[in-house]
Order: sequence, then C-alpha cells, then structure tokens
Amino acid sequence: MRALIGACAVAGLLAIAGTVALADQWVDYTPTKGVWSKTLVHVEPGRIDDYLVALKKTWAPAEEMAKRHGLIDNYFVQVAVNTDTSGPNVLLGEHYVSMAVLEPNKERDLAMKAEFDRMMPKTAAMAEQAERAKYRTIVSTQMWTGIDFTK
Repeated sequence: MRALIGACAVAGLLAIAGTVALADQWVDYTPTKGVWSKTLVHVEPGRIDDYLVALKKTWAPAEEMAKRHGLIDNYFVQVAVNTDTSGPNVLLGEHYVSMAVLEPNKERDLAMKAEFDRMMPKTAAMAEQAERAKYRTIVSTQMWTGIDFTK
C-alpha cells in the first residue's frame, strides 16, 4: 500500500512538473517593437452606425495626422458581431511605433494641435464629444505589446 501511495505521489509530481513551462525571452519568443493602444467602447446597439460616422469624421482624420507625424503606423476599428451586448461592442486600436513617441515633444505636439484645430475648431470638437457621450461609454483603454514566437 505504501508503495502505491509513493508511486501516486511521484506520478502527481511528474504531472505537475510537466505542466510548468519556463519560457525565455529572445529564445522562445521575441517582443515586437511598438505598442498597441486598444480602447473598448460600449455603444448603444441602435447607435453604432452613428458612432462609426462620427469616428470617420473626427477620429480617423486625427489618426491619419498621427501617422503623418510618425506617432503611429496603423490604426483600426472593429465592431463586435454581437453588438446587442451590455459590454464593449466597438474596439479602437492604434499602433504606436515605439514607446518613445509617447514622450512629450513640444514642437510636434503644438504642430499637431494646430493642425487638428484647423480640421475641427475646439467648439466643434467639444460639441461632437458631447453628442457622442449621449450614446457611448468608454469601457477601458489598454496598452498591449506584441510578441513573435521563434521557430
């Protein structure tokens, strides 16, 4: 009986040891450059089209400006297939080319502000924000980094 208990204990330890994986950065995976900012948004299901039109009018041009200034190299909008949910149903993503571009840069930041103000004066931007706030809630904004698995 004691031998059976000992064998079971050894088998259990081997099973647990087999599930523990110790990955090594740069060996098993490689971090990618840049960082993704992902904003999860809940939009009232009947207002998603309105929200997408508002994004096309304001958010997308601002993202294109950020690309021209070298802050981001990609952005996207995704809509959940099951939009009739109480959770997030729209996902906004931006890929910053590096963490360094998130540092303040007075010349760049003022140039971008002036460019945005020409695209949409402050009062119009505030009115647009107030309108969207009636039917959308920002659930969270998260920063993600990518990895590539080594072969």
